[in-house]
Order: sequence, then C-alpha cells, then structure tokens
Amino acid sequence: MRIFSRSTLRDFWQRHADSEQPLKSWYQEAERSRWRTPNEIKAEYPSASILADNRMVFNIKGNTYHLIVKINYDYGAVWIRFIGTHAEYDKIDATKV
Repeated sequence: MRIFSRSTLRDFWQRHADSEQPLKSWYQEAERSRWRTPNEIKAEYPSASILADNRMVFNIKGNTYHLIVKINYDYGAVWIRFIGTHAEYDKIDATKV
C-alpha cells in the first residue's frame, strides 16, 4: 500500500515519543500489505474498526492512540486522516475527518 503521509505520523511521535515504535511498525506493515477489503484488515488487526466511506480506525499502543485512515482499495492507497490520543479521538467525528 502507498501511505500518505508519513510526516503526519512523524510529527505525532515527536510530540508523543511512546508512539514512535508502534507507529513505525504499523507503517511498515501497512506498506508491505496489499489490502483489498476491510475484512482483510480485520483479519490482520482484529481490534481495528471499520467505518463508513472506506475508513478504518487502528488502535495504536494498546488503545492509547487512535489512527484513522481512508483507503482506496483499487489503487492501493492509504491516507492518514487523524492520529491522536483517546481523549482527542473522543472529540471528533471519525466518519468526517
């Protein structure tokens, strides 16, 4: 998968150092993947949540952080829409970011 954009993750882990390794791991795994359906992601990440409009929420570092991505399965592209703490996640509408 092509992921847009790693700098969003880097900016986040510079503010939250404990998220660096889990985010780097997620990035590397996602980059090597070729997901075709949300169910393929759920098989690999059982705690991930499927949202409308081809969005997924990944729990990072044991549900400390939430990563929302939008995926175009046909083109193999993943756009990072949000990364934040649990409290920040609770303040947004995950289907609209």
